Amino acid sequence: MTHVAVLMGGWSSEREVSLNSGKACVRALESVGYRVTPVDVDRNIGSTLASVRPDVAFNALHGPYGEDGTIQGILEVLGIPYTHSGVLSSALAMNKQFAKIVMAASGIPVPEGRTVSRAEAAEAHVLEPPYVLKPVAEGSSYGVFIVPEGQAHPPQELTRHDWSHGETLLAEKFVAGRELTCAAMGDRALGVIDIRAADGGWYDYNAKYSKGGSIHILPAQIKGNIYQRIQELTVAAHKALGCRGVSRADFRYDDRPDGTGELVVLEVNTQPGMTETSLVPELAAHAGMSFGELVRWMVEDASCGR
Repeated sequence: MTHVAVLMGGWSSEREVSLNSGKACVRALESVGYRVTPVDVDRNIGSTLASVRPDVAFNALHGPYGEDGTIQGILEVLGIPYTHSGVLSSALAMNKQFAKIVMAASGIPVPEGRTVSRAEAAEAHVLEPPYVLKPVAEGSSYGVFIVPEGQAHPPQELTRHDWSHGETLLAEKFVAGRELTCAAMGDRALGVIDIRAADGGWYDYNAKYSKGGSIHILPAQIKGNIYQRIQELTVAAHKALGCRGVSRADFRYDDRPDGTGELVVLEVNTQPGMTETSLVPELAAHAGMSFGELVRWMVEDASCGR
């Protein structure tokens, strides 16, 4: 029987999200016949894994250290096959600035923008509003601000003494319209979800993780050629960044009656959420794959040298 260690928790700002993903994956893996050891990751993870001695590591970590190539490097050194993307692609996709450069060079449309320091962003508008400010290496919408048209000053939260989201931010032109997401599973694109915050606002942390916080429309009710284009771009971004296993690409699409028709890739997530109600399991279910079948596919796809 294959022994799978599910890596979860960690110490990033996304710890709680990761624990939820990990617990759901433990249940699903057990349900399809694997021997499973849950591992709450700390800085002794190397020695922990050496004692657990799993056949495969299922990476359910989110955020820094779990999603940025760090844990992947440890698994490579230990020779433990693992799920999701490898060292280079994880580090690249986690850094939104460099991921955008690579995607743009591959012909993938990305929002206009530039990197700025936190001090610069706090002092004065770094782009003409409306624009978005986001940490270059965070997830789950931590530290993200949408600066609306007409706002007199930048977000004052940037001056907080307990700011913990890094000193480099990505400033991007705000693309109005729909928030869409699509997953790549190997070289195959799954469906496209139209995500709407239940309160009519933007898709922030609460909308993502609070019960009833968001509405998912699957399949997204958009023109067929745009739906197909999103699927094509999802696979193209997955390949351009060197991703493996499962990844998820997030988009903005301005299809307002007076809109620009602009379609851009915001980012690629190499460690998407993995609870039973998360976006990727929802997309897999739409494609006829149960949660158990999805995690089994991921375990069977695991390897070193990714």
